[in-house]
Amino acid sequence: MRFCCREQVLVAPALIGSSGLHVRHTTTAALVNELAEAADEHQLSRLAARYGRLDLLCLDELNYVHFDPRGAALLFQILTEREERASVAVASNAPFSEWGQTFADPRLAAVVVDRLTVRAHIIETGSDSYRLRLSRNTNGGGPQD
Repeated sequence: MRFCCREQVLVAPALIGSSGLHVRHTTTAALVNELAEAADEHQLSRLAARYGRLDLLCLDELNYVHFDPRGAALLFQILTEREERASVAVASNAPFSEWGQTFADPRLAAVVVDRLTVRAHIIETGSDSYRLRLSRNTNGGGPQD
């Protein structure tokens, strides 16, 4: 299956589920925690293989939590498992230049950016918060920045 976009990307869980694609949506922190637990239980290879078989892995909130070197390495392992074989969608509120702070190692961050962006569609949505805008519309306005 080839994912293609021209002007927008829409990921609709109901549509994906009914299409037979294997998709997983998780926060990046939850994935790193799951990987660390699997490594501690000597089940990392099994979990990595399971993530490698997904058609699409959606990682949310990439830059909200800073990873220790072990967590960053575990995430890198999953991204490497999927490289050029299966799709990854990543949501981040930080520009690539700030990813070194998240990964604790600027070189590892550079490699992760390289792996994720090769033949990627990068969509910059700006800094306007969807949740804040929704809240303002629901509550009849409120203070504007």
